[in-house]
Amino acid sequence: MKCLAYLPTHDGQATKAGLEAVSYAKKCGADVVALAIGALNADGGVGSAGASKVLHVAQDLQDEAQIARAVSEAARAEGASLVVAPHNHVGRAVAPRVAVRLGAGMVPGVTGLLEGSTVKRNVFSGKAMAHVSVDSEVKVITTTPNAFGVEGGGAEAAVESFAPEVGEASLKVTGFKASSSDGSVPLPEAVRVVSAGRGLKGPEHWGIVEELATTLEATTACSRPVSDMGWRPHHEHVGQTGITIRPDLYIAAGISGAIQHLAGVNQSKVIVAINTDPEAPFFKAADYGIVGDAFEVLPKLTEAIKNLS
Repeated sequence: MKCLAYLPTHDGQATKAGLEAVSYAKKCGADVVALAIGALNADGGVGSAGASKVLHVAQDLQDEAQIARAVSEAARAEGASLVVAPHNHVGRAVAPRVAVRLGAGMVPGVTGLLEGSTVKRNVFSGKAMAHVSVDSEVKVITTTPNAFGVEGGGAEAAVESFAPEVGEASLKVTGFKASSSDGSVPLPEAVRVVSAGRGLKGPEHWGIVEELATTLEATTACSRPVSDMGWRPHHEHVGQTGITIRPDLYIAAGISGAIQHLAGVNQSKVIVAINTDPEAPFFKAADYGIVGDAFEVLPKLTEAIKNLS
């Protein structure tokens, strides 16, 4: 089976989500060719994740329709029967367009390997698992971030220039400003996340959250009311109406655990809830619960972790 994996890059290197998509295809038993668009350093690190070749489009495309044309043309050129992309904001925009262009069946946000023509994905906000059958000759899949990890050990991939006909752009990017300049890992790719809610009582108290996150090398997040009130930026909002995450560790302080919030974080491998209310709904979903004041618990956690390192 031949696979074409769309590889998002940042500063010439493959993103974690991109490497996971490549590694996923390799785990499915495919011969993987990656498509990288824009600046690329060597093979971008994708060979170690299992790709045998990288098709490099030098033009820095920002329009999702143009990216979809490039992916479709690359898939045809390589005779790929499987196209894989990360289930992030770009992948969600590109994959359906590619599926239409290739006449392919598509399954978004998968959480299991493709076995024959069947693959698993979460449904009903992670409360159930669907086994989806895709009988089309070509299949398009987007992979849920942090669901599969990256298996290393591969050799450096060969890099070939690729110049697809992508047409005119309907989207023009006039500027770019990073939502965060502190170097933290973006929430969808974060392995550890420290989050807080209205229990912190105001933005001036967020220092204890940030200190714990720094100690754990984690990314900070928040509940929707916190972002709505302007205590924290909207790109930190996790939940059903915000960003869906799947970290190895999710620490939630001062968040009650409403169903809308849980829908965005309940696939975390380990959940730690900290709340003064012993009846808070979050405790039913958490692996570990601490009934206590976040203003006392978070500094003690930070100090304990520092003492271990």
